Amino acid sequence: MAIAGGGIIGLSAALELASAGLQVTVFEHGRAMAEASSAAAGMLAAGDPENPAGLASLAELSRSLYREFLADVERLSGERVPIRTTKAIQGGRRVPDGHSEISAVKLEEIVPGVNPGHLKFFALEEASLDPRDLARALPKAVRAAGVSLLEDTEVTAVSERGGRVEMETSAGQWLAENFVHASGAWSARLTGLPVVPRKGHIVVVEEPGAAKLKVVLRTPHVYLVPRGDGRIVIGATVEDAGFDKQVDEDAIAGLLDAAAALWPPVREARRVESWAGLRPAMTDELPAIDACGERCWVATGHFRNGILLAPGTARLLREMILGEQLSVDAAGFRCGRFAALSVLS
Repeated sequence: MAIAGGGIIGLSAALELASAGLQVTVFEHGRAMAEASSAAAGMLAAGDPENPAGLASLAELSRSLYREFLADVERLSGERVPIRTTKAIQGGRRVPDGHSEISAVKLEEIVPGVNPGHLKFFALEEASLDPRDLARALPKAVRAAGVSLLEDTEVTAVSERGGRVEMETSAGQWLAENFVHASGAWSARLTGLPVVPRKGHIVVVEEPGAAKLKVVLRTPHVYLVPRGDGRIVIGATVEDAGFDKQVDEDAIAGLLDAAAALWPPVREARRVESWAGLRPAMTDELPAIDACGERCWVATGHFRNGILLAPGTARLLREMILGEQLSVDAAGFRCGRFAALSVLS
């Protein structure tokens, strides 16, 4: 089994397939976990009302697998991947069915100093982690599980011949029984799928003085994610900028202004660092998880939820490849939903 892509989707799939007894090799064109996977905020936002409705079943499957996933990563790697927060306070124009609006008094108690404006807020039992913890641990875990992880090795062409998959790579030709495309924002060239990079800026600040934020605070326009160590992650823009990852100071200023409007103590916070990452997005904002040939598969287009969806995607891929009963209905993630699809044959 070969996988193109050493981000969280590719490595989680490798870990899942290795646990099923398959020999797995992962090809990563750069460094493992160095792109969108480590640039994310790390919210496991399965209940975010901004998620597409079609994502709900996969998001819930993945959320249910996360404790087991992290335990396996920690056991294999010897690295801790701690949960940083366990609750999110979500703001919007309305409170979804099944949730109760938080009163102004209670909201101030949970998030001292918050400025709710005209928004209504409700609570979600939702965890977050620091993707940099995963970026350190997951490559070690897959190697400990027997996976061969080849960094700085790009897959340049793939074809199916004689019941096997032939791959051209920057390190020469390889053969495999099965192949998974999981190269994120770079997936379009080999798969023909309409995957495009969507640039996202993030800025990190120090907690300002005595003001403390202990929960994720999120609206449709901005989020603040405390790391529990004095840092707060603020994000994120969604931009069409090709593969440009240069930090735009105007975008960072816009994020800081939006964060300060929601939680005014941010105005006194010291900026620590900032970056931009490239999310892999499909036109309908749902991932593609499907066969794209007799022995080729695809797992890409996870957009803003790659960290959340990794264990569920890995489980679904394993079930597809091994012919097992699927844990969720995968119809919404099939490649055939794109009329102009061009896949490998």
